[in-house]
Amino acid sequence: MARQAGREVDLIVVGGGMVGVTLALAVARAGLAVLLVERDDPATLTDAAHDGRVTSVALGSHRLLAATGLWQALAADAEPILDIRVSDGTSPLFLHFEHTALGPEPFGYMVPNTAIRRALYAAARRAPHLELRAPVGLDALERGPGRVVAHLSDGGRFTAPLAVAADGRRSGLRQSAGIRALELRYRQTAIVCTVSHERPHRGVAREHFLPAGPFAMLPMRGPRSSLVWTEREDLAPGMLALDAKAFDAEVARRFGDHLGAVKVDGPRWSFPLGLLHAERYVDHRLALIGDAAHAMHPIAGQGLNVALRDVAVLAELVVDAARLGLDLGSADLLERYQRARRFDALTFLVATDGLNRLFSTDRAPVRLVRDLGLGLVHRLPRLKHMFMTRAAGVGAPLPRLLRGSAL
Repeated sequence: MARQAGREVDLIVVGGGMVGVTLALAVARAGLAVLLVERDDPATLTDAAHDGRVTSVALGSHRLLAATGLWQALAADAEPILDIRVSDGTSPLFLHFEHTALGPEPFGYMVPNTAIRRALYAAARRAPHLELRAPVGLDALERGPGRVVAHLSDGGRFTAPLAVAADGRRSGLRQSAGIRALELRYRQTAIVCTVSHERPHRGVAREHFLPAGPFAMLPMRGPRSSLVWTEREDLAPGMLALDAKAFDAEVARRFGDHLGAVKVDGPRWSFPLGLLHAERYVDHRLALIGDAAHAMHPIAGQGLNVALRDVAVLAELVVDAARLGLDLGSADLLERYQRARRFDALTFLVATDGLNRLFSTDRAPVRLVRDLGLGLVHRLPRLKHMFMTRAAGVGAPLPRLLRGSAL
């Protein structure tokens, strides 16, 4: 069967994860025509059994979601992060961040991934300038001198000045463009589940460092928290195989009685951990965002937030170029995007990698240095304020969406 005639749009986004859909919505909301292609069925992606993770949405990311009209659908499932408490094994030293040091707003919010995906796809189906094709694969992407042409598995053919790869760590578009990526495997597994507890968490996110890696309890709605337990990859299968009573006992042994008796509430998930960084974020009429460009350890809960900074920068550049009648896929625009994002993302990658290596060991000299560091930061207001600002994703200069302004 012959392919249908090509349709012209302003932007083609390949990958319907949280980052890709957010970019598509932000640009479409500004009046540009966007094609969003996702190979998996949205019904699967939005099912509660698909992903049990809960994401930290920093204050800057919250402002972006509010500016794009998405936050209202998420508010009922979001729990504010009021304080952050970091501790190291059995050390009496700790680091405590209070949100009031930055102002009345919380550091951010914990939101279930399922709730985010449902809100995004509901908005995508309603958006007047956005065409969602899913479940549909991308058969080929031709990148010519003045445009890209997307050939879809359903026979559709679309042209645009720019394509965006939001297709994850194993990005087919990144690989087809010949963009190499540095990848490191941590030999760690993240065990994720929801737990209920006797005492209220009071909006405190707790990260407790153990020799195998960070052990985090992150506040959710009600007397519940999201557990993100980093374990050695050779030990994780045994932990996951424990019955409910034994698993609860292992959680209590690591976390203590800060929240009283803790009980797992629902299924458990596991995810291998690693680092990825693309050698460049752009190619001819192609931009990489999110995990296609960079993926990091969840030690600081910044993965989605760093990706949404990609969204904020690229969306602003594309929308402003369209309003000026400029080429949305020009080399100059893509270079500006890369300059704005590569150093910032690399900074977070290096920081999370360093923190994981620093805290995932029980060697006495290293333990002494890091414990003194925790105590020092806790007692130096300016240094502490810098860490809090970075964690919240605020501070100048910021693209408009991260300031809460519409494009």
